Amino acid sequence: MKLIVGLGNPGSKYEHTRHNIGFEAIDAISEKHQIPLTKTKFNALYGKGKINDEDILLVKPLTYMNLSGEAVAPLMNFYKLSIDDLLVIYDDMDLAVGKIRLRKKGSAGGHNGIKSLIAHLGTQDFKRIRVGIGRPDGRQPVIDYVLQRFGENEKDTISQAIEKAKEASAYWTKHSFEQVMNRFNS
Repeated sequence: MKLIVGLGNPGSKYEHTRHNIGFEAIDAISEKHQIPLTKTKFNALYGKGKINDEDILLVKPLTYMNLSGEAVAPLMNFYKLSIDDLLVIYDDMDLAVGKIRLRKKGSAGGHNGIKSLIAHLGTQDFKRIRVGIGRPDGRQPVIDYVLQRFGENEKDTISQAIEKAKEASAYWTKHSFEQVMNRFNS
């Protein structure tokens, strides 16, 4: 079984904001593969299903972003999943809007959701799909920037990035993560 987690903040106030790109990716995967997110456990909304005959858990933590590990670690323990079975999709300000970058491991890079996952999982060696949201201009505070919605001129680019994240997630169910990185990190 593989666990695909999208990071974000719960509640309609945060829907479609830059910081919730992980939730949007999970919603897209859910819709494409008909895996409804109808279960709640350990402060997470999730669904069980199959992608390419692989058992999959799609997860959206119901904690706030900086507490994401509190939802993910108990789910992994409950389903007896190893760190190799985990893929996390989240926003990254260090990438241009719509750019995606896959990594096998790494530091939190200042991302509070990833910091929480590292703290609760006890390792930074988990797979990631980082989706670029760009940086604010020098005047706008980071918190305001990540909690704003994408501009009209960015929506197509972000839709394409979500599509790539969805495709990469499905590709991972049949291929090594190195193969996924080679295909989607171009």
